[in-house]
Amino acid sequence: MIVIPAIDLKEGKCVRLEQGLMEKDTVFCDNPADQAREWERQGAELLHIVDLDGAFAGEPKNRASIEAIVKAIAIPTQLGGGIRDIPTIEAYLSLGIGRVILGTAAQRNPELVEEACRLFPGRIVVGIDAKNGMVAVQGWAEVTGVTAVDLARRFEGYGVAAIIYTDIARDGMMQGPNIEATRALAEAISIPVIASGGVSSLEDIENLMTIEASGIAGAITGKAVYTGAINLAEAVALTKRGGA
Repeated sequence: MIVIPAIDLKEGKCVRLEQGLMEKDTVFCDNPADQAREWERQGAELLHIVDLDGAFAGEPKNRASIEAIVKAIAIPTQLGGGIRDIPTIEAYLSLGIGRVILGTAAQRNPELVEEACRLFPGRIVVGIDAKNGMVAVQGWAEVTGVTAVDLARRFEGYGVAAIIYTDIARDGMMQGPNIEATRALAEAISIPVIASGGVSSLEDIENLMTIEASGIAGAITGKAVYTGAINLAEAVALTKRGGA
């Protein structure tokens, strides 16, 4: 399991939201490329990027910042937010993004996931964001009637590289991840799961490591590494040695 720092982009700046609400944002850094370099310096093996404006608009909105990040670092990246079609996926991969995350598009158009996995093997990740176990889309603004587990099972056999599971109620709240829901999802599918939402201490990372065998491949953390609640270098070292 690896620790994955997040850079969430809003109007070209690194921000964190509370529970996915755009009006509840905190700006942590004005220069995303500098922030990316810092996470790489601290030992990050993968960088998670979200185009928040794109997620709400349904189309890419922070391309200049994304391009600057990719040029600034050598570690691989994964990007989500507003990616709804094959040309957008292709454009981002051509830019140097390692893996593209499909969220709203995956729920509304599973055939897109299937086609993208065929065209870009190993480079498509599905983001499943849930509120009380139900999938939320459109920048978390809309909650559907589909359960996270049912949606995840739909992608078995497609060749999806990983599923990022986010518990919206925990995101940005520094309350710890939803361990049981994450475990249940991971055990229901054969696709690797990356935990997201609420990872706010080394103890949270240790707790996720206890369910690593269920299929947990990583943990995304955002607000905690910005505020210093988690020292990224320490977290990376913890996962590398397999626990405390």
